[in-house]
Amino acid sequence: MERVAFKMVLRPGCTAEYKRRHEEIWPEISSLLKDAGVSDYSIYLDEQTDTLFATMKITDRDAVDALSDKKVMREWWKYMSDITVSDAEGVPILTTLNELFHLI
Repeated sequence: MERVAFKMVLRPGCTAEYKRRHEEIWPEISSLLKDAGVSDYSIYLDEQTDTLFATMKITDRDAVDALSDKKVMREWWKYMSDITVSDAEGVPILTTLNELFHLI
């Protein structure tokens, strides 16, 4: 099991909508993530900077990397692209964060 973290940027004023969409996350997205070995997935918001900080545990990095090839994942990203900073194709711009310390 590997822990990973990344950050994204939420567009200003979109906090409530982001939360609402994740409360109603598509069942296909939840299943896709779980099938790829993703668990213990949390997203936090720094309200001062609109930065989203996410952590998750994964069992297979290749399976997680392959999620970008899945049609429903690309549809979810497109759906979210009006409230998150994304590229021209609607893919969220992620910054991978390197772990420097972990206390068990």
